[in-house]
Amino acid sequence: MGIFSGMDISATGMTAQRTRMDIISENIANVNTTRDEDGNPYRRKTVVFEEQGSVPFDDVFNSKLGNGYAAGGVKISQIVEDQSDLKLVYDPTHPDANADGYVSYPNVDTVTEMTNMIDSSRAYEASTTAFNACKSMALKGLELLN
Repeated sequence: MGIFSGMDISATGMTAQRTRMDIISENIANVNTTRDEDGNPYRRKTVVFEEQGSVPFDDVFNSKLGNGYAAGGVKISQIVEDQSDLKLVYDPTHPDANADGYVSYPNVDTVTEMTNMIDSSRAYEASTTAFNACKSMALKGLELLN
């Protein structure tokens, strides 16, 4: 694995975490959205990560014997809607209330979303630190050539 491979892997991590933060922001922005363009309450979305360029265990094992292995970083495989129950709140005056007077609010919990945002922010910072470490190593390698 070369020095630029490390930078590429860190960059994929930063991109994935940035997208995750965008989705979390969307969830927080829609915490009170009782009707979307289809007339349904907003549903919380989550990001599913997957290893980019995943390889079987045998290939990794053989690489340790000298055959080479190139890690690929992370990618977003999908963005899925959380199918957990919506929050029902009794408010018969609300325009979206059902016949019993209950309004279906999104299944978004602000505390959970803020916790996920902090987690994503820390992961982004870790990828940035790894990227900068790779960059520093590359610069030190160039200094050795002088």
